[in-house]
Amino acid sequence: MAAPATAAAPEPWRVSARRSRRTAAAAAVRSPEKEEATREADVAVVLRRLREAGEDLLLSDFWSSALEAIGSGLSKLLEQPSAPTVPLCEALGNLRLEPVVGEPPAALEAHPGARPGRGPLKCVCYGLGNFATCVIARHQLAFLLLLLEKRQVPRSHCCVYDPLFSPCETAALQALGVTVLSENEEGKRSISGEPTLFYMPHCGTALYNNLLWKNWSPDALSHMLIIGNSFGALQDRMLTRILQKNYPYIAKILQGLEELRIPETPQYSDTFNDTSVHWFPEPKLRQLPADTWAYREEPDYRDCEDLEIIRNERAS
Repeated sequence: MAAPATAAAPEPWRVSARRSRRTAAAAAVRSPEKEEATREADVAVVLRRLREAGEDLLLSDFWSSALEAIGSGLSKLLEQPSAPTVPLCEALGNLRLEPVVGEPPAALEAHPGARPGRGPLKCVCYGLGNFATCVIARHQLAFLLLLLEKRQVPRSHCCVYDPLFSPCETAALQALGVTVLSENEEGKRSISGEPTLFYMPHCGTALYNNLLWKNWSPDALSHMLIIGNSFGALQDRMLTRILQKNYPYIAKILQGLEELRIPETPQYSDTFNDTSVHWFPEPKLRQLPADTWAYREEPDYRDCEDLEIIRNERAS
């Protein structure tokens, strides 16, 4: 009698194992509706946190001091005869101080400061990072959105890219109405003669070098403004021969730019430290030696150590 009992014992275990596998497989399958609801909930959380970051910025001393520095650079950029001008007083008169994060994109499509036949200031943002999980990146994005509102730049005229963006972050940016680029440009974007603000906080040095190369002429450079790592501080930190070898366009432009440091505050010491406003007055650019503009070789970083950018593998 003992033998039959021994033979029958494993059968319940085999049945239980099959049920366990079927149950696990069924639990792993989510309905498309549930996945969509989860994504929407995640995006809503990100937008709420951005709104809170914007509220913090508006109440800070940093906001007003940073705007003063940026406004000074933009005014000089837009006052050039060849660039569409928007008087600073006009832009300030239309400012609404409530946070713009989460506001429907259509609300910003009107551009009171634009003149007939001329578009508004363009904006390109590189290197924000994972703002859904990083508080520094979140405040940097919130500042950008507030700056767009301040300068009355429609969000659809702002292009944003970081190769690290998650699907949730991309969805949040699209919900905000900015244009999310699909290609890693490595900073190599031509402004095509349009006044353009580049917002590049804490980006790798190669991104700035690539941007300068792509727009290497007095006419193009005089139409751009860069908010990012201080070129002056970079010159102080890096050996001259390394700067000239690895980042030649930054090295060559140092005598042709004007830089204004954005004041640091303890509240945002890790968020906007080492950040400056850079612009390139055309008269100053024209005074540089003629051979400055003859050198136009595309940057090559194969021998560059500690390259702080993510390369476009398809382009390399």
